[in-house]
Amino acid sequence: MSRNEQALVLGCEGSSMVGVLSGAGMPAGRGVLIVVGGPQYRVGSHRQFILLARHLADRGVPTLRFDYRGMGDSEGDKRTFESVNADIRYAIDRLFAIVPGLKDVVIWGLCDAASAALFYAHQDARVSGVILLNPWVRTEQGVARAHFRHYYLQRLLQGSFWLKIARGKFNVREAATALGRLAVDAVGRRPAPGASGESPTAAKALPGRMADGLRRFTGKVLLILSGNDLTAQEFKDVVAGSRDWRRLLEHGRVTRRDLREANHTFSTRQWRDQVAQWTEDWLRSY
Repeated sequence: MSRNEQALVLGCEGSSMVGVLSGAGMPAGRGVLIVVGGPQYRVGSHRQFILLARHLADRGVPTLRFDYRGMGDSEGDKRTFESVNADIRYAIDRLFAIVPGLKDVVIWGLCDAASAALFYAHQDARVSGVILLNPWVRTEQGVARAHFRHYYLQRLLQGSFWLKIARGKFNVREAATALGRLAVDAVGRRPAPGASGESPTAAKALPGRMADGLRRFTGKVLLILSGNDLTAQEFKDVVAGSRDWRRLLEHGRVTRRDLREANHTFSTRQWRDQVAQWTEDWLRSY
């Protein structure tokens, strides 16, 4: 198949957004919209979004990657992932307008773009699936817990850490104080033993609102998690501590893939190629 690429200017509420469609002119039943997480633009870290879009286009899947307003080359005020619903809708509108025979679209997002996808997907019947990579569920308690469990405790097992202490290159007192604060932050607001469900405060926090978006969305889900990434670890911790999240992810419409050695942005060719292959295979699975 041809990966013919077309530069696009997308209008959105009086501002112009810049995008690139790989597979321009290609008739297809399903397309992919790559939503950019901040602070990135349509190229992606290590050119991942370009490479993914071309990989899919070569296999018959037209793919649009774009800068939402205030990002990259697009106009408008800078905005967060929680306020890009209009940007996503206008991008999908354009994709449907220029791809012959398009029936549905899948949203692909890394980090807070995955969060944006969950906020949007249930509002648009044209979205048949979402691909979520290392979703951003950041809270103060969550990041403290992730650092405490998955960074500092691992450091205690490393010989280089103890060698620094032996050589006097590590301030043990300051580190112990900081670690103590982190431990308190990590467990201080944990629900009491035996408590069921999510607290009202937790439900309003980002993880609870994302779970609500996933609950409302009835399409397919591909979840891809890195093994060497605190953002992914924080997401895993949220799932482990939430009966609601576990039930959602155990549903048959959810497929999970873990890339144990990968970092947050899949910085090696091997990791990027694996993500692209998983994406392609999953798109063909329904």
